[in-house]
Amino acid sequence: MPHILAIESSCDETSAAVCIDGAICSNIIATQKVHEQYGGVVPELASRAHLQNIVPVVQAALKAAGCSLTQMNAIAFTQAPGLIGSLLVGAQFAKSLAQSLHIPLIAVHHMQAHVLANLIDDPKPEFPFLCLTVSGGHTQIVLSESPSNMKVIGETIDDAAGEAFDKSAKLLGLPYPGGPLIDKYAKEGNPNRFVFPEPQIPGLNFSFSGLKTSILYFLQNAGKSNLYKEEFATTEAERIEFIENNLADICASIQNRIVTILLNKLKKASIETGIKNICLAGGVSANSGLRKAFEEMGNKYKWKTFIPAFQYCTDNAGMIAITGYYKYLNEQFADLSVGSTARAEW
Repeated sequence: MPHILAIESSCDETSAAVCIDGAICSNIIATQKVHEQYGGVVPELASRAHLQNIVPVVQAALKAAGCSLTQMNAIAFTQAPGLIGSLLVGAQFAKSLAQSLHIPLIAVHHMQAHVLANLIDDPKPEFPFLCLTVSGGHTQIVLSESPSNMKVIGETIDDAAGEAFDKSAKLLGLPYPGGPLIDKYAKEGNPNRFVFPEPQIPGLNFSFSGLKTSILYFLQNAGKSNLYKEEFATTEAERIEFIENNLADICASIQNRIVTILLNKLKKASIETGIKNICLAGGVSANSGLRKAFEEMGNKYKWKTFIPAFQYCTDNAGMIAITGYYKYLNEQFADLSVGSTARAEW
């Protein structure tokens, strides 16, 4: 019955979780509020906040699980990708802890963990399955044949869907983080009021840079045209008034286009592979519009659909813990020698 302590520190959430024999017994997350005033994550501030939060978060996770450090059989941590300073805090803490307890260290790839978050709660998907993994930094379609055998079959060639949400929110004058606010206002709006283009990218890859440009020009033109223009006749006052008077419809239309881009590619992936066990993962999978449309598409095409609980969608140590558990069973341990850089296998 392996006991695994997991640590996640890839960006601006400090999180710790305890997994006992494949069950997540605690999942504590400390969110950093300091970045709100800057309109985005400041790497140096994130690193310092991790240093302040990591000990109390680990203590809280152990307490919530009713365990002690001496009961742990391994320490798992996020190795990559993420902010280098933030990752270093978690990695060095985990490595020191594993050395002091004389137990294995497990390096986890952040995106693999997002996919395996679907294995935390019942019902769990059967292998093989496809997973649409959508976050602020990544947009991927992953073919998973086992917990340790995964292949990215589609990904963004430029910007991530989460970034498209956040940058659109910034253009609308919404505070950081703006993605959840677009989701909030979209619930009251008409998703078909304004039309934004869908990129014609071959294969299973995504693109969101052109969509962001289209939204920029649309707002600068106060909705008078969706076409790209080099000159804008509207004043700043007119632009602000247009956004204020149409905020819900604009948010709904932007969200609708991002969601259709994602799901059209996912549908194509399902047809090409013949796989109908379909999962959703990543921070953007908490978006209510995406979740609803995903379920509707699943019903239409007779998919078996799976979405992690909200606490396992955004960055969290629970997903690191479940991934660490499967790596523990396969004895996929990281090097603890001095000066080594633990490399997570994806």
